[in-house]
Amino acid sequence: MKIKTFSVIARVPEKLKPLPEIANNLWFSWYFPAIELFKRLDPDVWEESNYNPKYMLNIISQETLKKAAEDESFISYMNEVYGDFKAYLKGGDWFKKNYASLDNKVFAYFSMEFGLDECLPIYSGGLGILSGDHLKAASDLNLPLVGVGFLYQQGYFKQYLNADGWQQEVYPENEFFYMPVSLATDAKREPIKITLDCQARKVVIQVWECMVGRVKLLLLDSNLLENTPEDRLITAQLYGGNIEMRIKQELLLGIGGVRALYALKYDPAVFHMNEGHSAFLSLERIKRCMTIDKLSLKEAFNFVKTTNVFTTHTPVAAGNDRFENSLLLSYLTKFLMDIGMSEKAFIELGRENPKDESELFCMTVLALKTAMFCNGVSKLHGEVSRSMWNSVWPGLPRDEVPIKSITNGVHIRTWVSHDLADLYNRYLGPNWGLTPDKKNIWERVDSIPDIELWGTHERRRERLVSFARNKIVEQLKQKGVGSSEIERAGDILNPKALTIGFAKRFTTYKRATLIFKDLVRLAKILSDEKRPVQIIFAGKAHPHDNPGKKFIQDIIRFGGLREFKNKIVFLEDYDLSISRYLVQGCDVWLNTPRRPLEASGTSGMKAAANGVLNLSVLDGWWTEGYNAQNGWAIGQGEEYDDLEIENHVESMQIYNLLEKEIIPLFYNRHADGMPRDWIAKMKESIKSNCYQFNTSRMVSEYCQKFYIPAFESAQKLQLDKWGALKKLTVWKERLFREWKNVRVLNSREISAKYLKVDEKFSVTTDVFLGRLNPEDVNVEIYYGVLDRKGRVFEPINENMILQEAKRGDVYSYTITIACSFSGRYGYAVRVLPKNELLPHPYEMGWITWEK
Repeated sequence: MKIKTFSVIARVPEKLKPLPEIANNLWFSWYFPAIELFKRLDPDVWEESNYNPKYMLNIISQETLKKAAEDESFISYMNEVYGDFKAYLKGGDWFKKNYASLDNKVFAYFSMEFGLDECLPIYSGGLGILSGDHLKAASDLNLPLVGVGFLYQQGYFKQYLNADGWQQEVYPENEFFYMPVSLATDAKREPIKITLDCQARKVVIQVWECMVGRVKLLLLDSNLLENTPEDRLITAQLYGGNIEMRIKQELLLGIGGVRALYALKYDPAVFHMNEGHSAFLSLERIKRCMTIDKLSLKEAFNFVKTTNVFTTHTPVAAGNDRFENSLLLSYLTKFLMDIGMSEKAFIELGRENPKDESELFCMTVLALKTAMFCNGVSKLHGEVSRSMWNSVWPGLPRDEVPIKSITNGVHIRTWVSHDLADLYNRYLGPNWGLTPDKKNIWERVDSIPDIELWGTHERRRERLVSFARNKIVEQLKQKGVGSSEIERAGDILNPKALTIGFAKRFTTYKRATLIFKDLVRLAKILSDEKRPVQIIFAGKAHPHDNPGKKFIQDIIRFGGLREFKNKIVFLEDYDLSISRYLVQGCDVWLNTPRRPLEASGTSGMKAAANGVLNLSVLDGWWTEGYNAQNGWAIGQGEEYDDLEIENHVESMQIYNLLEKEIIPLFYNRHADGMPRDWIAKMKESIKSNCYQFNTSRMVSEYCQKFYIPAFESAQKLQLDKWGALKKLTVWKERLFREWKNVRVLNSREISAKYLKVDEKFSVTTDVFLGRLNPEDVNVEIYYGVLDRKGRVFEPINENMILQEAKRGDVYSYTITIACSFSGRYGYAVRVLPKNELLPHPYEMGWITWEK
């Protein structure tokens, strides 16, 4: 039976026409008056719609709409919100003010998931939330950016726990008709579709559009009748299926995403890969350059690399996708033939050691080798990533590996409670949400009266407790427990008690159960009737992560013990709504990863923006955020080889901090009943963290450090009808042939062995260049003070000066340096490629050291 479809939409009265327009732009999700507008329309239907304005307008009664259209007060409020919406869309001058000449350019941002709002469930956790916040900040800055991702039919799973506390997963279907998305159509209003070769068949993909303020997000969808049942499932689940499904998803995201952009008339100047999932985009870009611009494979590769940006997010090996070469090639052989790339050359792009035939193909390595601009997501993660991927640049010292650091942030307006936002509006001024990276704005936090800040925070805690009680009751009803137990659940938690929050993806390195290491000591802490403490947990484990599920089960088991009854709860099906209640209503945010496995972590940033104090291992962002006055550090940045020792030491530190500092500080009330010292710490947390850890700062940093330099490099390569690119490619080919002959023959010191501070030290060296010229290379001295292991600490590189050509292919170089510090020095001489068109000297991965 063939079923033909049609749609019926709500008949919105003419006076209410702004409502659908606002509902179809996720701007409403971070502008509380817009949320209040829909809530005011009908509170019950708003809740029934799960806070989805578009769905609400489709299920609300025509009678309610008619009444609203006749309500002058509602119309007035709607027009006020609509005016704010229109003003927002027209405003935002940061990009135009700083880069007026690039106003017609666009940057593409690829991510496997985007966490924007509950009404668009196409995210799983931190990576997706960051991607969503990236788009929101780009909108605030009016950055010409377009996002590319998937519109999942089922998205990530919904979580529930069985009677044993074991996580179960269900995958409800998303109904796109009720989501703030619309099909991308052509001039004839026909859906725009693209195709992708998938082994011996073609997969058809349609594109949906989602407005995020001023920014558009393109979402790919393979669930079409033209496709086989198997291929319709490619965009069914986020991180679902087997390894072959992951290959198909990543081919679709990378290759299909590029095709979708051009089908919708986008011509991005720069492509940003958020994680390695989209790294296949380089192949499609190369193919396009060869077809449209008539470049050779090598020329196209050089150009594409120059305009690619890659952000790596995980220091955990298992988080980097690796594929069997034969399986991967079964999907790409024809594509590689089309662009003239050998299978061997392609596979080597995905290997740390290209010659290791046993190494699996790694998407992270592919991204690193095809992007000129790469970064980790905190200063510490940058260091970890440089060490982790050092082998991709053999011979290069770890500190010089070209992976930079741009620390993550959060979209402040999305995460700050509306109560606190009102306070910020009154005391910080109207710009704290639009320009949160201005330090002087947050220094005004001191002007907020303690009584108002504390009163606001206590209301948020009370709302959190009320929300948690309702969630627990709902969970118990779903499990079919008796009415007496459900009734008792209405009294769990204490709205006045010190409340600790822990909400994460449940995986072993995050150590969700660390606080339970000593149950007797923890029971004593939580059972003090005069100074009560309680803990709220939430989070999901990956469907295949049984150790992570075991952590959840353990917490349920501990929470059921008599000494922890009503003091420890677990909220099922962690999502954006639960996250907001927790980061806005807790007093302390607990974070216990094994250092250095937390790349950044952003939940603590959201908590800090709400005055919640962090209690965290010094990992990820907290190594930069902690200043001893704005929260607490677990340890001093130690790293352990023995997990049992680490768990023991750090759990004891948690108990000590709770017993000796955190609990006494919270319950130390002044004569007026206010915890003044605690409030001072809250203010310090807000002041010291908000201006740094926000996505406006983060996105502007990506723009300034990566997007603009990549664009400018591309412009240089396109000069003289691609003449500069062709010249660079010929030069690279010459260096590729000749570099193996380059060597440092010897270096000679022409100074005393023992010097005093600020005395000069001179070195001369001879370098054999073979058929290369001195203009092709930089000869450098690499020097500095040695550490106890004989390694150069904080090395300095300086170019040596060409003195003479000793004979046709041997050149003499010299340098004199000042020794500014006392100590034992070391130095080495090295040679690197040099060309004014190279964005950085390590781009080619070649370096020759003196032996």
